[in-house]
Amino acid sequence: MLEWDDPVEGPAGPIPPVPRAEDFQLTPSLSKQESGATGLESLEIGASRIQVDDKKIINCRADLNQLVPFKYKWAWEKYLAACNNHWMPQEIEMGTDISQWKDPNGFSDDERVIIKRALGFFATADSLVANNLVLAVYRHITNPECRQYLLRQAFEEAIHTHAYQYCIESLGMDESELFNMYREVPSVHDKTAWSLPYTQSLADRDFQTGTPENDQRLLRDLVAFYVVFEGIFFYVGFVQLLSFRRRNRLPGVSEQIEYILRDESMHMNFGIDVINQIKAENPHLWTPAFQAQLRDMIAEATELEIAYARDTMPRGVLGLNAGMFVNYMHYIANRRCAQIGLDPLYPPTESPFPWMAEMVDLRKERNFFEGNVQEYSSAAALRWD
Repeated sequence: MLEWDDPVEGPAGPIPPVPRAEDFQLTPSLSKQESGATGLESLEIGASRIQVDDKKIINCRADLNQLVPFKYKWAWEKYLAACNNHWMPQEIEMGTDISQWKDPNGFSDDERVIIKRALGFFATADSLVANNLVLAVYRHITNPECRQYLLRQAFEEAIHTHAYQYCIESLGMDESELFNMYREVPSVHDKTAWSLPYTQSLADRDFQTGTPENDQRLLRDLVAFYVVFEGIFFYVGFVQLLSFRRRNRLPGVSEQIEYILRDESMHMNFGIDVINQIKAENPHLWTPAFQAQLRDMIAEATELEIAYARDTMPRGVLGLNAGMFVNYMHYIANRRCAQIGLDPLYPPTESPFPWMAEMVDLRKERNFFEGNVQEYSSAAALRWD
């Protein structure tokens, strides 16, 4: 009979014996930053309890598993609000959308371009956001209540990617065409390409916070991620698609975009709170030169979004035109600057789409199972074999 320590022959030679518990030692050989900051790098019986003041957004040396006591209650409240706003794409009826899209006279060529470009950009952009959250942002945020929200945000980004796929599949669009737009359509490509240096910086495995230079780099990349990518690059597409809803067209697609807009607004506001908290805890980072760098970055991104509007709307459609989006993006850019304490980039202007504020404030009152229950089949699909 074989003993545990006996060698076993496998296809590639002897298989080493199974390690035993006594073969391991808990050795804190890596710093929190190097190990990914699990909070378990050093366990000591009788260590002092974590106090609220021990917590920080970045560069925290407290145990990251200590969720309470809360220091940043706003992060926990945003997590709870996100959970209360849960939704899934399959809840939403797409029959009317399918009939309208298949009608050869249902949409003009210009309208079809707008719809496909928006869905094409969104489909891959939210995937990029999710990857960035999981692989980069989470690693550098050293506060457990903020990390709790980031976990929820990552799930919501997965729902958004799912929603775009659901819309594209339901309408029978060319999936390869839409999911490759960021490689083939210049105005879509340029926005994605703009974001890559900042997301790659965040995901750099050798990057560690803890010095003024690196902390500024992280703060810059968070502004690029939350203020620009989440707070600017989606907004032309949001207005365009939601304009169809105002004419009772594409009601299913538009309903999903409404929920996505509400989610993304919460994501952006969370990121802005994180940015402002890092500023408050590290005021030495917020130098005039750094502020000028951020303003240039936001201005460049705003021009890219305006270029996208002009590309997708070479002629007026839906009562919209590219000139309206110049004013709108200047309005949005000034708002984003104000939210993180930067001087405005453009002369004061009003939003040409005041109804967008209603969409951002949308409250999803309907319970998950109060919709088309007869069509909800996820639970019935489970097998208990």
